[in-house]
Amino acid sequence: MHNDISLDSLNIGDTVKIQTIDSLEIPAKFFELGFYPGSRIEVKHKAPFGGPICVNIIENNSLIAIRKSEARLITVEKF
Repeated sequence: MHNDISLDSLNIGDTVKIQTIDSLEIPAKFFELGFYPGSRIEVKHKAPFGGPICVNIIENNSLIAIRKSEARLITVEKF
């Protein structure tokens, strides 16, 4: 059973796999770091008041911060 949800609705510590990215506004740098469909990520930090979300790309242990507005456009699957 698939449990597809948006990245912005996850909790700290959740580990997921990126399913889709529905935006052309995601910086190319994220793709270069391994942040693309199929990547496994873990939510590390969430800033209060709708601030950015920090995720760890598990394959290469990279940390990136993404705006909450962008995170809403990313569909992930919990496992």
